[in-house]
Amino acid sequence: MTDVREPMAGVDAAWLRMERDTNLMMIGGVLVLDRPLDMARFRQVIEERFLKFRRFRQRVVDESDKVWWEMDPAFNLDNHIHRVGLPSPADKAELQQLVSDLISTPLDFRRPLWQMHVVDQFDGGSALIVRIHHCIADGLALVQVLLSMTDETEEGKPADAPIARTASLTDRLLQPAQSLIREGLHLGHELIEEAWDLVEHPTHLIDLAKQGMDAGLELAHIGLLPPDPVTVLKGGLSGRKRVAWAEALDLGRVKATAHALSGTVNDVLMATVAGALRQYLMEKGNQLAADIHVAVPFNLRPRHQPIQSLGNQFGLVVVNLPVGKAAPRERYQAVKEAMETLKASAQPKVTFGLLTALGHGPAKLERTALDLLSKKASLIMTNVPGPSNLLYLAGAKVLQPMVWVPQSGEIGVGLSILSYAGTVQFGVVADQKMIEDAEKVAEYFRGHFDELEAAASNVAGSD
Repeated sequence: MTDVREPMAGVDAAWLRMERDTNLMMIGGVLVLDRPLDMARFRQVIEERFLKFRRFRQRVVDESDKVWWEMDPAFNLDNHIHRVGLPSPADKAELQQLVSDLISTPLDFRRPLWQMHVVDQFDGGSALIVRIHHCIADGLALVQVLLSMTDETEEGKPADAPIARTASLTDRLLQPAQSLIREGLHLGHELIEEAWDLVEHPTHLIDLAKQGMDAGLELAHIGLLPPDPVTVLKGGLSGRKRVAWAEALDLGRVKATAHALSGTVNDVLMATVAGALRQYLMEKGNQLAADIHVAVPFNLRPRHQPIQSLGNQFGLVVVNLPVGKAAPRERYQAVKEAMETLKASAQPKVTFGLLTALGHGPAKLERTALDLLSKKASLIMTNVPGPSNLLYLAGAKVLQPMVWVPQSGEIGVGLSILSYAGTVQFGVVADQKMIEDAEKVAEYFRGHFDELEAAASNVAGSD
């Protein structure tokens, strides 16, 4: 370890400076486990696999518009891992309330910016709640870090065989679930996969003039988008978050529906989200004369290479979400057309470059620009790929994982989709001032998938 300060990358500094009392920039996750967690074994996993990344031992120093990483001289694992209990009998609602409390609570900036809470005796098992600041890394990188703490079997790695200190960073990151992670990567890349050969092969980049022209067009397109219509999803933030998630959805059913509709899994899930939000907005008395927009983070790392370092490497695409359309097939078709349009878009690279530039500039300029961008969308939606097989954490089976990314500016609603072991997990995190009953949106997601699945069956039956 060294006491030498490291300058923070511009794009990471941008996420650090987006932190507000009413909108915290942390990634939150929940792992529901089938048994109480063996704390001694869990702490060993943290020491051997999680803390291999120095970022989790470093704190942030922000001085005069310059931001640095430095080792925490008083680092202690007990400051970051906590055991808590829920009133008995603890059910899903009790766990969602605790997660909501923690997601609404800022991290301690005197220490490395992460916390884990082990919930004992939840539903016959336990749960792990994780919070990590977005300046450390983006959602995809952090999901893989968390997965690197798991095993493919209950027995896992023998307790007396720690990960070798001479192992490469890649090996440490992806051991022992490397193959499972790679198998699960396809879901999150269906969005605009074909268009990103240039991202996967930087040496094939077209000439700078052409890139500059594309970037200018994309910035103009984003800037000229009209503000979203006023709904309950727009307005001042309270800083109090509500979290909820749906029961797992069978991925095979989603794939069959996508096949019947000649589209992608992502098309089906986006259309389902549009239906769930439409139902909620109408119940709240919103006039849906126009559609809304959703900002979708998109990975900019090479798809077929393992992540070798932390940090943020993603862009954003602003996608039309057809909540104004009543029929499920109409919503699906509108989503599909929007996705097709984005296949040749430079938006993710442009927004990544913009965040990088803003991270090197004055904080006031950065905040002004981000506020402007946040007016172009009503919510954030992530689609994070996970492994196709069941995993184990310190011997406990992971039954259900959920991950949420933060919202920026005045955006107060985030939706998340995560694939895991043949299922799709759907979750909601929302400012209480905008959505006080997040569990309703989670419930409506399942209902609107059933509706779209039935519509797809009718299409297949008519062929």
